[in-house]
Amino acid sequence: MHRSDHPTISSDDSPAPSGPGGGLVTAASLPSARLNRRRLLSLAGLSAAAIPLAACGGSSSSSGQRTIKIGYVSPQTGSLNPFGVADSFVVGALSSDHFQHGLSIGGRTYPVQIVVRDSESDRNRAADAASTLIFKDKVDIVLVGSTPDTTNPVSDLCEANGVPCISTIAPWQSWYFGRGGTAQQTFQWTYHFFWGIQDLINVYLSMWNELETNHKVGVLWPNDADGKAFADAASGFPPALRAAGYEIVSPDPAQYSNGAKDFGAAINTFKSANVDIITGVPGSDDFKTFWTQANQAGFFPKVVTMAKALLFPESLKLLGLSGNHLSTEVWWSPQHHYTSSLTNQSAAELAAAYTRSTGDVWVQTLGFVHALFEVAADALTRVADPDDRAGIARAIAGTNKSTIVGPISFQAQPGVPRNVATTTLAGGMWTLNGDAYNLEIVSNPTRNKSIPTSGEGLMPYQPAGT
Repeated sequence: MHRSDHPTISSDDSPAPSGPGGGLVTAASLPSARLNRRRLLSLAGLSAAAIPLAACGGSSSSSGQRTIKIGYVSPQTGSLNPFGVADSFVVGALSSDHFQHGLSIGGRTYPVQIVVRDSESDRNRAADAASTLIFKDKVDIVLVGSTPDTTNPVSDLCEANGVPCISTIAPWQSWYFGRGGTAQQTFQWTYHFFWGIQDLINVYLSMWNELETNHKVGVLWPNDADGKAFADAASGFPPALRAAGYEIVSPDPAQYSNGAKDFGAAINTFKSANVDIITGVPGSDDFKTFWTQANQAGFFPKVVTMAKALLFPESLKLLGLSGNHLSTEVWWSPQHHYTSSLTNQSAAELAAAYTRSTGDVWVQTLGFVHALFEVAADALTRVADPDDRAGIARAIAGTNKSTIVGPISFQAQPGVPRNVATTTLAGGMWTLNGDAYNLEIVSNPTRNKSIPTSGEGLMPYQPAGT
């Protein structure tokens, strides 16, 4: 690579090298003190000789200048594409602004290269992307965002090969327990920041308790990492909702396969039980299928609160007029009173810059993708030597930083694994104004002063125009 005064952004589509892409390494096999790499690779169906140990990251130009290489994986195409729409803006903006002058590490300034890889919304392709970043691109650190189908396989490959990794935009239980983590079995190289399922339950209950309902909740759990975490009988929604006086109405089977085309049986179950509330964690396409069929069947519950499916304006456009007053969680918005540690932009300024650049309205992932680079830059600048991967991992573990999404700290928190930092969460409702949907923050159960509420609180579902 030729030396440049500016960071470079690479996003080529060359095939990943053979190896980890075809099989996933699970965290259940990780020893508590030291990685047994041969065991990890055997679980992935590979031999230790098939993949060389990850070399030191970075690269040097003909002049010998060491370059810091930051890898990033997200679903930029495929069914999870809405989670990746802000990526190119964030990477481009940071490259032309903060990283343009490099990073100062151990008293030296290093040029920065950001290497972007697409998971294509597929677990195996996500693993391929991580493999390419580690073995071909030789990055110093891997960042990954958006749903367990992307974060988990990428984190597994990094853990197996001793590469520092920071992930976000997946409930931490889906990331941690979905990879085999336990109270005794933590991770050495991989770290995650986001909210947890209990935070989500508290937000949902705070919205639902504002309305008069019969407390019957119909649930839509997909048979994936998110669905399993949400449906978990010990730590998911069921025990918490029952403890709060809500009755769960579950279809048979209790969990459906992603991409399902017929939700008739579930809809009939919910109608027969006269449920007032519907919740779950389907993808936007699956929810559109369910909601279209529910409307055709004359099923109109008072409250519809969905994780994942109702996060983005584009998802609401799929629903036409039938999305009015549907509700979801709010991780980040222009109203949040937080500031970037890299650019000094407020949340409102970052959202406005995104709209000016793209012509699109802000999306919740914008803040969290930006924050990934904040945490990475902070950790890298706190090590003496960029070739010290273990030092980078320790620096991530020591993170205690104010970011565009709020404070992020991996210091000990009750009930939270050492590899996890929790972030703030509020509740939101979509309202249709003209031909555009707006997401209003209607619930802030933690009373966090940095998250102002707007509107009149959650309202019963009502199709626009009725």
